[in-house]
Amino acid sequence: MSGRTFPYPASAAVSAEARVEAYDWRTITEELDGFGCATLPNLLSVDECRAIAALYPDESHFRSRVVMGRHGFGQGEYRYFRYPLPDLVGKLRTAIYPHLADLANRWNGQMGIDQRYPADHASYLARCHEAGQTRPTPLLLQYGPGDYNCLHQDLYGELVFPIQVAILLSEPGDDFTGGEFVLTEQRPRMQSRVEVVPLRQGDAVAFAVHNRPVRGTRGTYRVNMRHGVSRLRTGRRHAVGIIFHDAP
Repeated sequence: MSGRTFPYPASAAVSAEARVEAYDWRTITEELDGFGCATLPNLLSVDECRAIAALYPDESHFRSRVVMGRHGFGQGEYRYFRYPLPDLVGKLRTAIYPHLADLANRWNGQMGIDQRYPADHASYLARCHEAGQTRPTPLLLQYGPGDYNCLHQDLYGELVFPIQVAILLSEPGDDFTGGEFVLTEQRPRMQSRVEVVPLRQGDAVAFAVHNRPVRGTRGTYRVNMRHGVSRLRTGRRHAVGIIFHDAP
């Protein structure tokens, strides 16, 4: 491996909540405001990444499997976790959400969207379940040589939390080559802007799911965001996606 150091032992002696609290969320919020994405370096240790990736063949952890080529989504596949989520995935989902809820509410206010989000994730999930959105959305993705993920938006049902998180579980250069995480941003009457997010094993990226507000000379307007993964050249790439709303 590359000899990276992590701010906590691989045994996860530092809780999900504590490691999430340790980030500079003011800077993360500013980057999300400015670019529609922000990185959370070293969110998981190498051992934690390997442990989550190793769940993929065990169907008991998942509610469904999607082969992307069958649906025109790209090449590769992913599995949606079932409840209860793997402990670390579930705890990170719970711990990250409150740091994004205020930003999500501000974005909706700036874009003239009425929906507002409660301060804690349990309350938001209760709202999703009351609306008939009861199926968990966190997922584990697997790519091999030649695989890719087309640009898309993870929209499930009427209740959509506008920010989500992806965590890279494999090490670029060692486990795979290619497979970069990419975002596109389309502004009205302008050409699309592309953002390539460099990630290392254990790094996470928070990013806009659908729309985000941008201030222009004539006020605030919405930009349309999509995300995907470029073609894998060699090896195997695993990633976990943490989506905060549940699906119908």
